[in-house]
Amino acid sequence: MNTEKPKVQFIDISDDIAGQRIDNFLRNRLKNVPKSMIYRVLRKGEVRVNKKRIKPEYKLQEGDVIRLPPIKIPETAQVEAPNTKLDRVAELENCVIYEDDHMLILNKPSGTAVHGGSGLHFGAIEAMRALRPDARFLELVHRIDRDTSGILLIAKKRSALRHLQAQFREKTVQKYYFALVMGNWKPSMRKVTAPLLKNEVNSIVRVNPNGKASETRFRVLEQFKEATLVQASPITGRTHQIRVHAQYSGHPIAWDDRYGDRRFDAYTKKFGLGRLFLHAANIKFTHPSTEALMDISAPMEKKLERTLEGLRTC
Repeated sequence: MNTEKPKVQFIDISDDIAGQRIDNFLRNRLKNVPKSMIYRVLRKGEVRVNKKRIKPEYKLQEGDVIRLPPIKIPETAQVEAPNTKLDRVAELENCVIYEDDHMLILNKPSGTAVHGGSGLHFGAIEAMRALRPDARFLELVHRIDRDTSGILLIAKKRSALRHLQAQFREKTVQKYYFALVMGNWKPSMRKVTAPLLKNEVNSIVRVNPNGKASETRFRVLEQFKEATLVQASPITGRTHQIRVHAQYSGHPIAWDDRYGDRRFDAYTKKFGLGRLFLHAANIKFTHPSTEALMDISAPMEKKLERTLEGLRTC
């Protein structure tokens, strides 16, 4: 039981933090504090910047001084950091495929969420913070689905995060996924532009004329008797976009528990598949410091490779 009395804190804002909204800064810094409590102290004016009340959307500036009031974390909200000796956490260290002073890139395993929440004690970002206890700053640049494997970018500096996220917003980042889909995908079907609408209650995404404009480009890589390996490149970044566009086209992805086809799952199970066959295989972007063109590839896990080898024998 933690009996230490909370104290007032004063935080100096450096260039790496500048530009971030105060509410997002507090949510990242006070990870075990309920979101409702953070917004309550902001509304009451208990959080001050340069001795003044601020709104949740206030963007921090270099040289700002934040005054944080004493905040006692409810015992029910306290969550321990993931143990670095846990197998799934320790294994992520071996999944780092690139790292420098500005960022690191993971080849995230299928089944590992990018962050904790919704009943999950930790995700990839919490695990990396536990594995890098001396890192002052580690934040997700983007997200991929829990069951999708492959490339995940993590910024090690606020300036790198801003630079990389700007590239995602401006759609200058090129992302390529490998997906095994049901049936024979026609090579002439190179683009799907169906609008997508997300149900905020259950997070199911459907094609809907009232949805957001969405575009995914596809290219056939290899044809099999009852399946096709395609390369998918999302131009927009909607939730479950590749998965829903594949389903809408009549070619659901293997082992997609939301948008898939159980008959196809049973067929691919014969070749040892038992997970979503969607892998973020390649990404191209500009380095946030050197401006060099980065071209990073992440190999597929052996289970996916063995599935393809089995399909080739049919």
